[in-house]
Amino acid sequence: MKLVSLGDQAVLAYLADEAAAIRLTRAIRTANPPWLHDVVPAYASVGVFFDADQVKRQDVFAALTAIDAVDEASPQALAMVVHQIPVCYEMAPDLERVANHARLDSARVIAAHLSVEYTVFAVGFVPGFPYLGYLPASIAGVPRLESPRVRVEPGSVGVAGKQTGLYPLPRPGGWNLIGRTPLTVVDVADGFFPIRVGDRVRFSRIDERAYGDLLGERLSAVQGRELVR
Repeated sequence: MKLVSLGDQAVLAYLADEAAAIRLTRAIRTANPPWLHDVVPAYASVGVFFDADQVKRQDVFAALTAIDAVDEASPQALAMVVHQIPVCYEMAPDLERVANHARLDSARVIAAHLSVEYTVFAVGFVPGFPYLGYLPASIAGVPRLESPRVRVEPGSVGVAGKQTGLYPLPRPGGWNLIGRTPLTVVDVADGFFPIRVGDRVRFSRIDERAYGDLLGERLSAVQGRELVR
């Protein structure tokens, strides 16, 4: 781990890979030192924001080094939440484009997308947007749209490069849309952000009738329920 200053109230930790960044993020949140303001993970780095009135930067460096050492000796820190997210692949404006790029039919693209339990490597772009990886090689490498859409509907599931993701709010976007979930996965006003870095996501297929039945329900409300029809 390499630590560098990020302004006068933050430290940036560079890690070896995504798994190390996830472990450190969880370990810092578990330790929850009194000077901690926020932890912002990315793919192979973690930003740690602190109260400069309570702690000196060198003490934050020392604390993070100690937390990282303990974390490396504690494999149980990798325990994670798995979110099951239903997707209607009939609501997929770019499915044919992805299929053409992958030289597969649409059914095989859907099967490939469903075959992986994805890791949440980062959350950003808009509040609650999870960057999930990695796609199976058979459907990876599709470039983003040349002209991003002015509006992507909330719940839209997209793919780009090696990643898949989920638009939680209506926003412009350039990912290839291959389906849509009926669930509410973010409620900014209510502070509802159930998907966090290090969690896992598994998609399940539903039809348009099931989409209508589940429309507007929160993600956490349907965990463990049989969704495939």
